[in-house]
Amino acid sequence: MDYLNNKYDVIVVGAGHAGCEAALSCARLGLKVLLATLNVENIALQPCNPAIGGPAKSTLVREIAALGGEMGEAADATYLQMKILNSSKGPAVRALRAQSDKKEYSNYMRDVIEKNENIYLRQACITDLIAKDGEITGAIDEFGIEYSVRAAVLTTGTSLSGRIFVGLKSYSAGRLGEQAAIGLSDSLRKLGINLKKLKTGTPPRVDKRTIDYSRMEIQPGDEVLNFYSFKPNRPVRKQYPCYLTRTNEETHKIIRANLDKSPMFQGLIQGVGPRYCPSIEDKVVRFKDNPSHHIFIEPEGLGTYEVYIQGFSSSLPADVQVKMLRTLPGLGKAYVIKPAYAVEYDYVPAVQTTHSLMSKQVKGLFFAGQINGTSGYEEAAAQGLIAGINAFNYLNGTEMLELSRSSSYTGTLIDDLVTKDIQDPYRMLTSRSEYRLLLRQDNADERLTPIGHKIGLVDDAQFERFKQKQENIKNEISRLREEKVPATEEVNGILAKYGEHIERGMRLAELLKRPNINYDVLKEIHQETKDLNIARDVYEQAEVMIKYEGYLKRQEFQVEQASKLDKFKIPENIDYMAIDHISTETKEKLSKIRPKTLAQASRIGGVKPADISVLMVMLEKHTIMK
Repeated sequence: MDYLNNKYDVIVVGAGHAGCEAALSCARLGLKVLLATLNVENIALQPCNPAIGGPAKSTLVREIAALGGEMGEAADATYLQMKILNSSKGPAVRALRAQSDKKEYSNYMRDVIEKNENIYLRQACITDLIAKDGEITGAIDEFGIEYSVRAAVLTTGTSLSGRIFVGLKSYSAGRLGEQAAIGLSDSLRKLGINLKKLKTGTPPRVDKRTIDYSRMEIQPGDEVLNFYSFKPNRPVRKQYPCYLTRTNEETHKIIRANLDKSPMFQGLIQGVGPRYCPSIEDKVVRFKDNPSHHIFIEPEGLGTYEVYIQGFSSSLPADVQVKMLRTLPGLGKAYVIKPAYAVEYDYVPAVQTTHSLMSKQVKGLFFAGQINGTSGYEEAAAQGLIAGINAFNYLNGTEMLELSRSSSYTGTLIDDLVTKDIQDPYRMLTSRSEYRLLLRQDNADERLTPIGHKIGLVDDAQFERFKQKQENIKNEISRLREEKVPATEEVNGILAKYGEHIERGMRLAELLKRPNINYDVLKEIHQETKDLNIARDVYEQAEVMIKYEGYLKRQEFQVEQASKLDKFKIPENIDYMAIDHISTETKEKLSKIRPKTLAQASRIGGVKPADISVLMVMLEKHTIMK
């Protein structure tokens, strides 16, 4: 490695989940990367819940894995518990969640980064960016050291001018025990970039030796393991349980009596908090008729006594937090190691970026993660991966990777960010995707691995395994559509256990479409199916494609119809204010976001179908359609 100069291809500012993916993707594609972080001991830290995945988020992690990213590998290597959520529901909402060993996860990712010879890790606070003629050319740290770079990816998390609140007391910090990033916000403003404030929070950490688990409900992991990575030989580790307790009227009474000490309710915090992950005091106020709220007790790692109190984030004073906690069953003698806190920080509204995550104002400047207004490790990592890939594409003059809504949750996430004016921290949900049955966690590799291989992040060995898996799925679907099961007394005796009966011989695929029948039932009634011993990831996907065939075809038709609007390309230099027959409000929104296609324009909040019709006529008139 060449340490003798300060010249790099790209600087990645921040080494959280977005920063790690951005740095690794750039480095693996051959760029010389400076990875600057406030604290090298906190690489890929999980400052909130020590877990990867969950509803919608697990699909993001599998998409990262399919494209050649690292988060799935790290989660598989360091889990304390693996569990499929919503297992009794349809495949569109099933989700894998890994409870992680927090420190082990961080160490794993640091090891991967330090072993990459193209990554230069440095503990430094970047305070200024240098641009010339509208292009990034350098960066300066807190010590005045200047770095020559050709591109920059900002992944600052909650550190950008961060301020922590515990009760009515506050101080400058990005998160507990780590300094804030001061100076960079002013530098961005000088470059013409608008910043706003958001807020998030985290629960207290409690010493597990002071918890009475016998008063709680155990939440075990799955007996049959699932993983994020598509690579073979994933580690089988011992699983550890989580526990469930609940708030009660006494808890709520203490919270209501102390709202005057809450910085959020007293107006000290201006930033908007995450709608789908509110503080416990916010829950009590907003859902006043709810007698209790679920609280999950989760281990942070094997090398610590700290446990995470999920669902109990707060910005109330530390002494009030203790009183609240000790009203919960099992936590009557709880000792708090770290208090809960809220953090307010600067972010860059992502309508100022393109779908490549590059700034519209400054070429070579990319944003990923919470700086774009999102929440969640998985959302951050997905953006970091795309930003890193596109930093490489920018420097090499190749086409940007811009994933569509119909291709992935990652594409949906980015499209929402750059098209809609997000007002609170964005969280990926299955309901955000109109194509969620097509975009399942089980088929992420089918959708994205060919792209990852073409880019160069998925190696030939993994790609060959992928192709073989797809061929096996295709063959299994064909077999299920051809082979029959007879209507014997023995077969119907087994089917009766599942509330089913057949009058005649029936093809396996036809039987599989029945609601009460799955592939395991086919193994019971059809010896040939049992003897084949097909890999689980193969038969599970084959089952989904057969059972939900009608719904899948309907969504594919929706994608086809929506793609027609994508064919209407909008010129970059169009003057929306000069267009007649659309409202001034619509003109202003279109001018601000500058959509690339009619499809994107149609997703902008407040833009009416009539406005899209006017634009379509105008584009057709000027023959700007490909």
